[in-house]
Amino acid sequence: ETRPWPLAQALEAVAPEGRGFAYEGAAMALTLLDLLTPWPGQRLSAFLAGPGDAHAYMVHVGAGWALARLPRRVMANLHRFDPLLGWLVLDGYGFHQGYFHAARFVAAHEPPRRLSGYAQRAFDQGLGRSLWFVCGAEPQRVAATVQGFPPGRRSDLWAGLGLAAAYAGGVPEADLLALRGLAGPYAPELAQGAAFAAKARERAGNPTAHTELACRVLCRLGSGPAAALTDETLVDLAAEGGDPAYEVWRRRIQQQLISAWA
Repeated sequence: ETRPWPLAQALEAVAPEGRGFAYEGAAMALTLLDLLTPWPGQRLSAFLAGPGDAHAYMVHVGAGWALARLPRRVMANLHRFDPLLGWLVLDGYGFHQGYFHAARFVAAHEPPRRLSGYAQRAFDQGLGRSLWFVCGAEPQRVAATVQGFPPGRRSDLWAGLGLAAAYAGGVPEADLLALRGLAGPYAPELAQGAAFAAKARERAGNPTAHTELACRVLCRLGSGPAAALTDETLVDLAAEGGDPAYEVWRRRIQQQLISAWA
């Protein structure tokens, strides 16, 4: 089913906790169809303009999965997506490579060859998210894996881990506390990722107890205030110092969290 509203009706039958993952998979399928058919496809854009908007975070990530599966230039396709959230397409691409090709991208620390500039950092945020699953959500194993990467890549990996830990959950409070401690100087990045997870669930209307718990531990805020923080930091957002607006947004969230902890 490729028509936006009938597709959404089927996806809404999935339990709220896992519904975002269903939208992510649907977005992958729509993107594949758009790119594989011999005529220009608008399935994904129509979905995002309608019921997919509430799940925009997960929809963009799902599109990244599709681009990872096709022999296409990822950067050349970014114009199809939202100027701000479009960086999540690279996040989805990074997650795919880390999850399905862990020997290369996790164990061997292979950088993405088809990406340049900030796209490499967005890729690492998704790669970090994949580590939550690749490492079995075990804090010590996660931290040791990140430590093996070059120092310049670690902050983005920790941000991805925060998003996964808060969105997918799967561990008790003690493990989240351990994760926060192991992050050390990257605790703001870890918390920023968790805030993104809170916003993704708040926007989609599918909050969970494990996201609330993760935000209270990692952000030291409830999921509601954490999601609100991502909205507040969007005011007058623009590219800055060579960084895209998306990175300025992430940095603002981290700075606000640091100020709140002081």
